[in-house]
Amino acid sequence: MVIQKMHEMGIRSEHAYMAGMASIGLAVAAWVTSLNAEPGAGVARADRWGIFVGEWAPTFFGLGLALSLRTERRHPHR
Repeated sequence: MVIQKMHEMGIRSEHAYMAGMASIGLAVAAWVTSLNAEPGAGVARADRWGIFVGEWAPTFFGLGLALSLRTERRHPHR
């Protein structure tokens, strides 16, 4: 149902894949920013921020796969 709504809204698998790639870059940026902004907090806090944001990527890639499978079912010869 969520995938159907996303498809109806015009969200394509390429959008989800781009969001997944962006979240990987954002995870690195969050790690570096946390490491530099809070030097007293140490690497552990920076790791938690990086991992938190990094966990978004598999979700976006999974959504991209689901959207591409939905498109293939509707248009098998594309």
